[in-house]
Amino acid sequence: MLVDSHCHLDFPDLAQRLPELLENMARNDVGCAVCIGVNLEDFPGVLRLAESHSNLYATVGVHPEYTEVQEPSEQTLIELATHPKVIAIGETGLDYYWQKDQPEWQRERFRRHIRAAISIGKPLVVHMRDSADDTLRILEEEGAQAVGGVMHCFTETWDVARKALDLGFYISFSGIVTFKSAASIKEAARNVPLDRILVETDSPYLAPTPYRGKPNQPAFVRYVAEEIGRLRNLSLNEVGEATTANFFNLFRHAVRPT
Repeated sequence: MLVDSHCHLDFPDLAQRLPELLENMARNDVGCAVCIGVNLEDFPGVLRLAESHSNLYATVGVHPEYTEVQEPSEQTLIELATHPKVIAIGETGLDYYWQKDQPEWQRERFRRHIRAAISIGKPLVVHMRDSADDTLRILEEEGAQAVGGVMHCFTETWDVARKALDLGFYISFSGIVTFKSAASIKEAARNVPLDRILVETDSPYLAPTPYRGKPNQPAFVRYVAEEIGRLRNLSLNEVGEATTANFFNLFRHAVRPT
């Protein structure tokens, strides 16, 4: 079995195809998927998906790219994360690609998410783009290793991955690892310990080869797993078993399908 640890099934271009996408998941042995919260306004829709399907889970958070949205308080995040189908806090983190002035408000928002995660005892889903030093520094300063989490859609170097691993975080690879140009990401995928790897799609974005440039979906996580297997001389089944075990070790509030 495989698990898509990060997708956006509530986004309109996927939500209107949900029955088809769930069928494709089953056909490709993708047993679970996590629907990621990116703002509080749309969180009810994310939660409805998780409540309506036993193999879907949710997270709650406000993405660092989102500015004109409701600002999350620590208490609000905690209250929303008490729902049993909410298995993590996030998507949170830092993005200095879109927010080039590196605003302090972004860092403070990140800290609130970390504090909420520690308070409720659920892991973090961390977005890190052009911000590795500050992201890792803030995680360490706030004691995020107490709950751990995942560095989602990892696009940094093996050295950055190693530092995140030292903080107790897992490393999640997306369809980018299948791109020919992704040499540093492939290096990280070879070196991250097998018991600390997750796989994801970030649907509807970042479709893997051979679907690059087309809308992504959770079923395509198998291509990510196949590429990791190729890089490490492992079968798809071996990668699936390892990454699925890792998922349920990290997200302890998720229930493995029987």
